[in-house]
Amino acid sequence: MNLLKALAAVSSMTFISRILGFVRDILIARIFGAGIATDAFFVAFRIPNLLRRLFAEGAFSQAFVPILAEYKNTRTPEDTRALIDHITMLMGITLIIVTIIGIVSAPLIIYASAPGFSADAEKFDLTVALLRITFPYILFISLVALAGSILNTYGKFNVPAITPALLNISFIACSLWLTPFFEPPILALAWAVFIGGALQLVFQVPFLLHLKLLPRVRFKNPDTGAWRVIKLMGPAIFGVSVSQVSMLINTIFASLLVTGSVSWLYYADRLMEFPAGLLGVALGTILLPSLAKHYNSNSTEEYSRLLDWGLRMTIVLTLPAALALAFLAIPLVTTLFHHGAFTDHDALMTREALIAYSIGLPGIILVKVLAPGFYARQNIKTPVKIAIVTLIATQLMNLAFIIPFQHAGLALAIGFGACINAGLLYYQLRSHEIYQPQPGWLIFFLKIIAAVTVMGIVLWFTTGSSASWLADSAMTRAGRLSLIILAGASSYFAALWLLGFRLRDFTQQQAI
Repeated sequence: MNLLKALAAVSSMTFISRILGFVRDILIARIFGAGIATDAFFVAFRIPNLLRRLFAEGAFSQAFVPILAEYKNTRTPEDTRALIDHITMLMGITLIIVTIIGIVSAPLIIYASAPGFSADAEKFDLTVALLRITFPYILFISLVALAGSILNTYGKFNVPAITPALLNISFIACSLWLTPFFEPPILALAWAVFIGGALQLVFQVPFLLHLKLLPRVRFKNPDTGAWRVIKLMGPAIFGVSVSQVSMLINTIFASLLVTGSVSWLYYADRLMEFPAGLLGVALGTILLPSLAKHYNSNSTEEYSRLLDWGLRMTIVLTLPAALALAFLAIPLVTTLFHHGAFTDHDALMTREALIAYSIGLPGIILVKVLAPGFYARQNIKTPVKIAIVTLIATQLMNLAFIIPFQHAGLALAIGFGACINAGLLYYQLRSHEIYQPQPGWLIFFLKIIAAVTVMGIVLWFTTGSSASWLADSAMTRAGRLSLIILAGASSYFAALWLLGFRLRDFTQQQAI
């Protein structure tokens, strides 16, 4: 399997989902703006989304994929099926219990996660109602993550990559057609979450059937592999929870700031997540099964070489993306969100958060590449220790930045924290001799910096003033932004070509 082609395929599927995500956010911004209703929804949606990252895409995937890869490569197909069946039963029962508890205790959860809302009874009650509708999403999406882990381990990367698009389609449909039937209208978005989660689960079932890996109901005691997954999930949950707790604390801080702060951070985060999803999630998805295979076969040199390839791909694509987010903050925000109820002030406040987030984008994506270097070896403890240090550092920065920079300070702390996380992961990989850089890194990095500088100059002279973007019509903004992105991307890749970079240099073959 050509990993570059796999990366391109996964990124393409993710790109479709992200574009639909921008359409959904444009509609939300246009219809609901940034105020009490959106603050309530984003807090309500963030909680099951946080649990998704904690249990499903985070701790579970990190613990399950390496062991599933081990079974696939060293055990019989029946052993592998038994592992999948037992894990599904345990996960399903746990998720049902968690969902019921979440719905019943919704008021307590909102008190804990957004204490600033308790001062406004209307805002608090609305958030509780929204949370009760959205909470079953954790059940659906965790099972979706289970299915996606199986498909990724068997090299079927495209299906899990395109699956999130169904949530965005649900958002779009409910925003356009269901909003008039609800009072308050924001309830339509909560039901979009519920419907979207169910659609994603149903969508993946035929592909599991095709692989003959659709989980079966088994009430026998789990085998040793299932218990090993559970054992690894303990430290994995703790490690992932550190970053998620950091996000939750940010929400608590934001709930204490002026109305709109939660929404401004949400819209900025959505823009930042575009390159993070296209690059970081895609790279992490394709690297983990291949790294696990090399670990199981004791191919230490190939293991290190694969990590090196991932890091080079990250540097090539992430540095220009971070610079572009900072330079094009106001063009992006105004083009995508500055419509209807989304005001000039909302656009400027969202720009501040986006610029702050862009500083940490390289760190955010590097973590997605470096962490699998430990997870594939079934080493969860090292990333956990690093995550704890990152959490402490991030909260200290929150306290330092929130007064002078308000909501943008919270975004800045997240970005700097990600860079600290990435730096410590890299240090540990080197100190444990898990990763040895391939020759030529200094020249490689200097060439990237030169190409990014060329792109930065082009963006600087083509972007124009913030006032012009706020005043332009939607069509004018879209046209201007498209031309600027084309000019910036062309200048960057042309500079790389002149400096000797060729596509074949990044081809990496791996067996699944």
